[in-house]
Amino acid sequence: MSHREKDEHSGIDTTGHEWDGIKELDNPLPRWWLYIWYACIAVAVVMWVLLPAWPTLNGYTHGVLHQSDRVQVARDMADLKARRGAEGAMLTNASLEQIEQDPKLQTYAMAAGQAIFGDNCAPCHGAGGAGGKGYANLRDDVWLWGGSLSDIQQTITYGVRSGHPQARLSQMPAFGRDALLKPDEVNDLTEYVVALSHRKADRAAVYRAAPLYAQQCAVCHGPAGLGSQAVGAPNLTDADWLYGSDRQSIHDQIWNGRGGVMPAWTGRLDPDQIKAVAVYVHVNSGGAAAKTQ
Repeated sequence: MSHREKDEHSGIDTTGHEWDGIKELDNPLPRWWLYIWYACIAVAVVMWVLLPAWPTLNGYTHGVLHQSDRVQVARDMADLKARRGAEGAMLTNASLEQIEQDPKLQTYAMAAGQAIFGDNCAPCHGAGGAGGKGYANLRDDVWLWGGSLSDIQQTITYGVRSGHPQARLSQMPAFGRDALLKPDEVNDLTEYVVALSHRKADRAAVYRAAPLYAQQCAVCHGPAGLGSQAVGAPNLTDADWLYGSDRQSIHDQIWNGRGGVMPAWTGRLDPDQIKAVAVYVHVNSGGAAAKTQ
């Protein structure tokens, strides 16, 4: 049974607890620590009274100050919109071409577009828009659906395979997975696509695949493999590849028929924001719209 006693070395009472001959001293807490603790309790009680704090059956206590971060954010956003009202109105009433031709409007659109891009587009396309495997590079002049201002605005507004009625829509068949072609035919087509991009390929396989390509692939990619922006079909003759240019990646694409999804931003961003992002992307790509991907 534990019993309290005075420690002979420190002169402090023990708690009466002992483990393996070690006795616990009953040191009092420092006064400065206790004062801070009491002050924190007092501040907490005051905060409970002044600010929203405790949940109730039908909501929460609002506090005597009726402070609301949600309301404050709404006010801040309204104030920001009001301050930007004049330039925003100019953006609303200007065409995309007029925005790029007016230095003041373009500067405003670029600043707004960069912020919106960072919040909404960078997770997939990267902070600088350079993209990655499966995500388009927006810094070059290679475009699946066209790189004009209006083309970019259309793609941002309605997306790609997003489910929106006006979305960009294309579908690469899964020739292997869905057994549309035999495995050997997929292998031959892989060699044919490698040859289209001016690399060494198995000549016999290319010869065998020529009629397959004409029957299955030329309708979208074109007889020469140059692609088509009208249907979002990539150019198979250049060095730009969305999912990789090595044989295995090409084989996987033919076999599985990959097709990414870009969300429709209409309804998520207002028309002025979409304009700003379109200008931002177009300017950063050099304003070029020449090639397909």
